[in-house]
Amino acid sequence: MKLTIYDIAREAGVSATTVSKVINNKGRISEKTRKKITAIIDKRHYQPNVLASAMKGKSTYTIALLIPDAANPIYAQYLKYIEEYGQELGFSVVMCSTGSDPKKEAKHITLLKQKRVDGFIIASFFKNEPVLRQLIEEEIPLVFIAFHRPELPVGSVAGDDYLGGYVATEHLLSLGHCRIGIIAEEGTASGAERPRGYEKALINAGIEVDKNLVITTTDPTIEGAQLCARELLTNRQRPTAIFGCNDILAIGAIMAAKELGIKIPDELSIIGFDNAVMCKVVEPQLSSIDIPIHEMGRKAMGLLIQQIEQKDNTRQRISLLPELVIRQSTARLNERESI
Repeated sequence: MKLTIYDIAREAGVSATTVSKVINNKGRISEKTRKKITAIIDKRHYQPNVLASAMKGKSTYTIALLIPDAANPIYAQYLKYIEEYGQELGFSVVMCSTGSDPKKEAKHITLLKQKRVDGFIIASFFKNEPVLRQLIEEEIPLVFIAFHRPELPVGSVAGDDYLGGYVATEHLLSLGHCRIGIIAEEGTASGAERPRGYEKALINAGIEVDKNLVITTTDPTIEGAQLCARELLTNRQRPTAIFGCNDILAIGAIMAAKELGIKIPDELSIIGFDNAVMCKVVEPQLSSIDIPIHEMGRKAMGLLIQQIEQKDNTRQRISLLPELVIRQSTARLNERESI
């Protein structure tokens, strides 16, 4: 019988992942452990064959990351940190964009299963419920990042969207804004929780939620958000501040304001969510709610590896606290603009 990486791991008294890291010269391994594993590999004349391992159902040391929108830079940041930590552990990462299309979701899952990836990290909401539940039933290692599904036995890592929405709105309220518009993405977990935090902050401040200032969109692009913001800003009672429930939506609002000749932040304050790299590129620089993306990526990868190595069958749900990052797009309300 052909020698496998699991035989090497068993003889060395380490995990298969540790052996993989030595073979691929990745990650941080003590010199003593590295020499021990290398000696066994040399003694047993082990020749790793990734393709053969995949065909036999063994580990391919490959993780799949499914994202809904390749145009949103926040997902590139997820990939950066998931891949960075994966490489430390001897795993590579393949990213696929689904466009939030259930047919594409099914197609990608089928193809990735055929390639025998070791597990899946799904970012944001997954719309194809039958395919998702089949993954769970097949006990394929699976972790959600950026959203929770408490009713499903799946581990997840996400920022506290409700609290983040509350903090963003509270910041605008502290600057004297009472007419605060909001643009949220329809059909996503964050698109529900962030507005919920927004409404709670208004209610706590004794301000009635004005449904005319609440817009949801199925086109979460800069252009789509620009149309939504234009609708808000051409109202007779236009808002003095806008909360974009992600940075793309907030930047669309900035574009709309500039198009209409509305000065930011003198006449309109705008805040986003995610604190993506583009916040520092736009003019003025965008205030945003920061979620520790680096920590999210590492924790999601850690949960998945535990499943793959069968070290932990629990399904943890980890929520990370948001933090307000103030830049030039928000300012105290000019009293003349509130009249």
